[in-house]
Amino acid sequence: MTVPMQESRVDSGYRPAGAPHTADEVRGSSVGELLRQVTTDLSTLMRQEVELAKAEIRQEGKRAGKAAGLFGGAGFGGYMVALFLSIALWAGLSNVMDAGWAALIVAVLWGAIAAVLYSMARKNARRVRGLTRTSDSVQRIPDALKPHPEGVTR
Repeated sequence: MTVPMQESRVDSGYRPAGAPHTADEVRGSSVGELLRQVTTDLSTLMRQEVELAKAEIRQEGKRAGKAAGLFGGAGFGGYMVALFLSIALWAGLSNVMDAGWAALIVAVLWGAIAAVLYSMARKNARRVRGLTRTSDSVQRIPDALKPHPEGVTR
């Protein structure tokens, strides 16, 4: 049984992605080699941007989930409270006035409560920031790599 040996890179032209090159190295390289280096660097850049976006989405997803949970909890809690208290208040006011007017008073009261719950949930949702680091990083990509508008010819 033979064990494959790992080839060592002694090639002086090999550089990790993103490593700076001297002017002499660039002059001595073929166009194919330069294109390979650019392709490698672009591939590394895109992988890093995707990883940054994934990490930021996970972080912001937790905040958005909390806000969504608060919206849901406010809606369900508001519904249950409104249902039972509305019935009790409507029945109590029906003893003093017409049942229609009693129902209208109860509806206006719970409309005000729902508005307060909504404003609290909205305030919490505004804390979700989005993908700020990814957006900043993508803006630093050179214009040559960005897509051209439809009307521009090359």
